Amino acid sequence: MANLARCAGLTLAMIVSGCGYHQLGAATHVPANVHTLAVPIFQSRVQAYHTETAFTEAVVRELNERTKFRVLTASGDGTFNGSTGSADATLKGTILTETIAPLTFDPTSGQTSSYLVTVHAVVEMIAHDGTVLYRNPGFEWREQYQSTQDLSGFVQEDSAATRRVARDFAQGLVSDMLENFK
Repeated sequence: MANLARCAGLTLAMIVSGCGYHQLGAATHVPANVHTLAVPIFQSRVQAYHTETAFTEAVVRELNERTKFRVLTASGDGTFNGSTGSADATLKGTILTETIAPLTFDPTSGQTSSYLVTVHAVVEMIAHDGTVLYRNPGFEWREQYQSTQDLSGFVQEDSAATRRVARDFAQGLVSDMLENFK
């Protein structure tokens, strides 16, 4: 009976340790020589106001919270804040499209009651020597948000929705990036 309990305990320990749990940023896919990461403001090909800023800030925040990278952010003059030298790698992003589509309608008024925001982007991390460490040419994120009857409230909700999309986009991107280094 004791041998059976030991065997069951050992089997359980092997199963739990093999589930793939690890600290983010410590995955074997991350090159050991990447400690400092420069993140310039994402480029944008969309007409939405300050989308690139919201997305860049969300990605920087996510990297700071979930990784061990020292993240350098762009200042207004094109240099990087906190930089005493060059970064080990640079994370660049371009927001290609951002669409807002009606999702549900209020049956009594016939007006749209929620929208679906979809964002497509190209994101890549390039090492100091030019080696592409990560590239996703079709990263996509979606978020649903509720509309309101009051136009001023809708405008305020639109900004909040952009921040929510940016936050969720950043979470998905950082997860994808950390698990899919070349």
